[in-house]
Amino acid sequence: MSAKSTDQDGAASPLIILPGLMCDSRMFGATLGAFPDSRAIDGYYGGADRIETMADYALAHMPARAALLGHSMGARIALEVVRKAPERVERLALVDTGVHTPKPGEREGRYALRDLGRTQGMAALVAQWLPPMLGFAGLRNEALMDSLYAMTVSAGLPVYEAQIEALLNRPSVDALLPTIACPTFAMVGRQDQWSPVAQHEAIVTAIPGAQLRVVEGAGHMLPAEAPEAFNQILREWLSWPPA
Repeated sequence: MSAKSTDQDGAASPLIILPGLMCDSRMFGATLGAFPDSRAIDGYYGGADRIETMADYALAHMPARAALLGHSMGARIALEVVRKAPERVERLALVDTGVHTPKPGEREGRYALRDLGRTQGMAALVAQWLPPMLGFAGLRNEALMDSLYAMTVSAGLPVYEAQIEALLNRPSVDALLPTIACPTFAMVGRQDQWSPVAQHEAIVTAIPGAQLRVVEGAGHMLPAEAPEAFNQILREWLSWPPA
């Protein structure tokens, strides 16, 4: 299937993916293979340390109009893209994410991992950070764990440090969400401990007409953990609303 959706004017909008913390196009290999016209924006947002600047990077690397999918931190960037240039977003998918401001203890937790990386290296940081990001089946999938480990370690400590500063200083989206008018899906793995289902229920409550899709047996790394189920939801989203 083509990775393009058709907007109200009959124009084709390609699927553009915004990766999350320490992630790149490797996270979406199965999706990029299944949707040949799709593209993930790599480059760690140019090393930016604010969501707003990351959105500027995304806009500079996007086509004029896109079906925009953001995963985790990438979904927060996608929302900022919508804030800055709503006419550029034909439809929106928010995957394994949240719309809340930083919670108590979040800063301390992210800085503890940063300090572990500084003292023991990225391998130690990722070894502690990655396992809670997967569902039970993903944790037992050695090849998947190895690939995600290699991807996130290769991001490097400077990228992690810049991206957690962006997340800890993320802008509020409370006023933005009710204004989103494009077809919007929130997608989440049932076993996502970092961004649980309840956060996505809040998203679809706040965005008019938004749809919630939950994938059983997957965690926070849903696109890599359950790619077939994930891609099937993308097909539905790309043709939403149904005829």
